[in-house]
Amino acid sequence: MTIQEYLSSLRGKTAAVLGIGVSNTPLIELLCRNGVQVIACDKKSREDLGERAKQLEALGAHLQLGEGYLDDLRADVVFRTPGMRPDVPALLEAKARGSIVTSEMEIFFEVCPCTIIGVTGSDGKTTTTSIIAEMLRAAGKTVYLGGNIGHPLLCEADGMLATDYAVLELSSFQLMTMKHSPHIAVVTNLAPNHLDVHRDMAEYVAAKENIFRHQSGEDVAVFNADNDITAEQSRRAPGRARLFSRQGEVADGVFLRGEDIVCRSGGHERVVMTTGDIKIPGVHNVENYMAAIAAVDGLVPDEVIRDFAREFGGVEHRIELVRTYRGVRYYNDSIASSPSRTIAGLRSFHEKVILIAGGYDKHIPFDVLGPEIVERVKLLVLCGATADKIRAAVENAPGYEPGKPEIRDVTPFTAAVEAARDRAQPGDVVTLSPACAAFDQFKNFAERGKFFKSIVNGWQE
Repeated sequence: MTIQEYLSSLRGKTAAVLGIGVSNTPLIELLCRNGVQVIACDKKSREDLGERAKQLEALGAHLQLGEGYLDDLRADVVFRTPGMRPDVPALLEAKARGSIVTSEMEIFFEVCPCTIIGVTGSDGKTTTTSIIAEMLRAAGKTVYLGGNIGHPLLCEADGMLATDYAVLELSSFQLMTMKHSPHIAVVTNLAPNHLDVHRDMAEYVAAKENIFRHQSGEDVAVFNADNDITAEQSRRAPGRARLFSRQGEVADGVFLRGEDIVCRSGGHERVVMTTGDIKIPGVHNVENYMAAIAAVDGLVPDEVIRDFAREFGGVEHRIELVRTYRGVRYYNDSIASSPSRTIAGLRSFHEKVILIAGGYDKHIPFDVLGPEIVERVKLLVLCGATADKIRAAVENAPGYEPGKPEIRDVTPFTAAVEAARDRAQPGDVVTLSPACAAFDQFKNFAERGKFFKSIVNGWQE
């Protein structure tokens, strides 16, 4: 089915789109332009939406806003926003009344004419997705980047060719209801995350498995051999399972031998690059490159991979050097919204750092973070709803002594950043690596990271 065939099937019907945000606004516009009666629903008020409300109404959309935005959903098709569970009462009631409940991403998988490469995991998926997309572009491929990064791709499906590539970062929320899997799937790793939304770890893992569950025997799935959960998943892949590992050699996939990154396939192996070719710091980025190489093997020449790695400076908000101010380096690692991501960030530095952490509570345990902070942090500045939980994890960690590290609770966020600055000495590293989502103070991690950068870049020498 093409996108035009799908849109034709909706003409004269009603579609409720839940959430008038960045991801769904293009969808609303697309549906309105193609003769679909759209009900755009959002918890925000008309005042909050501002000009966007007027623009959507001018296209013909009916707005259903405020606290009761989900009341009495009556539409032929309901597009769920990615962050909404599919079993909320309003959606179940709509389904019982005969509505088809779907999402922008589910429809994209049905109509996309080209090869889809999907990346998921608890950590590293944004960087890995970006590496895959940019390596394909460097090899002369036409690439569409979307999912959790980039922009919604459904609106671009009509212009895609069979020879193109769609590279998608996929969250557990997007994957929960997926009935299609990408042609090439990558699972970077799995650890507790988003337990504020998922019922338990089992549900979270089950959602992630949809990235390969519906593959054919001709498809490829890439798994982390060093992660117990993903290693076990690899044995259930319907198609070709490839592994990557820093800790041992694999029969089919990519592994580290000394400083060499080796690719093995069909009984043959070759050195693709060395770890010294990778510009961005941290062993976790070695893993990200190995996952990406396993995914694009045969699509991107090795020399292109090496040249790209030597130049690629990383993605925004992931151990991003913001500025060196009075001899102190400031890093924006706002994308680190879980303990495991913060741990990876801390391990990227050789010296003890000043860490700014804390944020929205996703109900993830911080026990594993405590020992890492004790070992790698000289000053911990806590800000946000989880400050007390992170403090407790550090103070209860083996080897903790009062004052080692020093812990300070500082609010608001600007004051926390300034407190880190005031205590830093030339040669120090200050990193914003919160280990938490941003929703207690910001819309998302990107807004938090940009605000951090604006503070740091605003200081006068």
